[in-house]
Amino acid sequence: MRYSFTGKNVAVTDALKEKISEKIDRIGKLFPGDTHVAVTLGVVKLDHTIEVTISLPKRILRGEVTAQDMYVAIDEVVDVLENQMVRYKNRLRDRSRREISFNDELSIFAKDEAAAEGDEAIQVYKTKRFAVKPMDAEEAIMEMELLGHGFFVFRNGQTDEINVVYKRKKGDYGLIEPEY
Repeated sequence: MRYSFTGKNVAVTDALKEKISEKIDRIGKLFPGDTHVAVTLGVVKLDHTIEVTISLPKRILRGEVTAQDMYVAIDEVVDVLENQMVRYKNRLRDRSRREISFNDELSIFAKDEAAAEGDEAIQVYKTKRFAVKPMDAEEAIMEMELLGHGFFVFRNGQTDEINVVYKRKKGDYGLIEPEY
C-alpha cells in the first residue's frame, strides 16, 4: 500500500506515520495490492481528527473520526474502514451473482478472497424470542425506554402489522411500518 500524509495544525511525525501504516496494514488483506491511502491529520483545540481516503478501482472509501486522543481516532477510523470494505465486498459478491457487469470489479479482489473469507462470515451470536403484544407507538416507546433499548418490535394494535420504533441520533423517535 502506498501512503501519503498531510497535517493540518499538527506535525506528522514518523511515529504517527508508522502507527497509522501499521494499523491500516492489518486490514490490508481486504484491499488490492497497490492501493493508495491518503491520510489527513488535524487538530482543532482539543479535537484530533483523522481522515483516511482509500482509492479503489471504481470506488473510494473514506473514513473520518474525531476524538480527544489521536491514537484513539486512528483505531476508530481503521474499524470504520474495515466495516465499509467488508460491506462493499459483500455487496459486490451479491450483485455479481445477479449482474455480470460487477464480475470485473469483483475479480480485482479474487486473489485475496481465500485469506479474507474467514473474516467476512456473518455470525449470529444471540437469538431472542418474545411475545409480540398489540399496542400503539407511544406505548411501544415507553416499553423501549423502560428496557433501555435503541429499538422495539411490536404489533400495531390499529393495523395488526409488525412495526418497529427506534430512537434517532437527534433524540427523537422513528417508526418503521411495512409497505406492501
